[in-house]
Amino acid sequence: MKLQIPAGYQPILDPVQTEKAIKLVKDFFQVNLSSEMKLRRVTAPLFVLRGTGINDDLNGIERAVSFPIMDLNGQVAEVVHSLAKWKRMTLGKLGIQPGYGIYTDMNAIRADEELDNIHSLYVDQWDWEVAMTAEQRNLDFLKSVVERLFEVLKRTEFMVCEEFPGINPMLPEKITFFHTEDLLQMYPDKTPFEREMEVAEKYGAIFIIGIGGKLSNGEKHDGRAPDYDDWTTETVNGYKGLNGDIIIWNPVLKRAFEISSMGIRVDKTALNKQLALEGKESRKELLFHKMLLNDEMPLSFGGGFGQSRICMYFLQKAHIGEVQASIWPDEMNEQCNANNIFLM
Repeated sequence: MKLQIPAGYQPILDPVQTEKAIKLVKDFFQVNLSSEMKLRRVTAPLFVLRGTGINDDLNGIERAVSFPIMDLNGQVAEVVHSLAKWKRMTLGKLGIQPGYGIYTDMNAIRADEELDNIHSLYVDQWDWEVAMTAEQRNLDFLKSVVERLFEVLKRTEFMVCEEFPGINPMLPEKITFFHTEDLLQMYPDKTPFEREMEVAEKYGAIFIIGIGGKLSNGEKHDGRAPDYDDWTTETVNGYKGLNGDIIIWNPVLKRAFEISSMGIRVDKTALNKQLALEGKESRKELLFHKMLLNDEMPLSFGGGFGQSRICMYFLQKAHIGEVQASIWPDEMNEQCNANNIFLM
């Protein structure tokens, strides 16, 4: 169990105030995200059929929660890990034009998650996806999207501070960009997470570009599935990748705090290349991949914002269980109760 107890922790909001604040944050953020990115809300599935290629396989090792469907002759359904691929299919199904998109409440179960202050079995995200043109598939466009999203975070922080005077703003004025290769060159003797810690603490909010591909030392900064984000398209000075993570410095836990993973999605060229690099070319026979390779889906960019992580950060909580109901080990429950961390 990896539980972090901040010294002298006292929650700013009591449980009743916290419940009110969670609703305010969620309502405000999704309305502003929708307005900023021109998104319409859609209804999303909790599970999809196994063998279609629609479910997100994350790092490729996490087990999906699954069950047989009696009325479909025992076909197996999987609880989604995320909706990265489903959203792109839905853009095409709804005929969404470039510059417009969709968002949804995504709920997932990740049974293999290692439980700690920021990781839970239950995942709740605002998953969003926007149709785009081929000309927009570049790093400058990606950065412009990230800056717009950061302004949504800033507006949300202002609202929270206005509603709850005991909470003070923590975000910097601007978000700073780094490529994963930049971080490797800056801190060659540190792990990827330690590199994130260094720059997140220094700059307050960062966007790390190029997650999924191998760096100059032959290692990956972190894993990414080969069939949604584009992490092989060359950008600047030989660096590759059109995806990344928004990471902010969490002063309560004194650590780097990822709140969004996003990127420009693969086109046919990137999909073929990334499947080959990962030895996953057999996926070309799956429904999602066939549709993409047959030009039956729009070009798009998208990502997800962790709802509970956003609430946890803005309400300055020490544990994600203070803003969502889940299951925790007995020892964690006991230690939290003894240190003013009230898990739902």
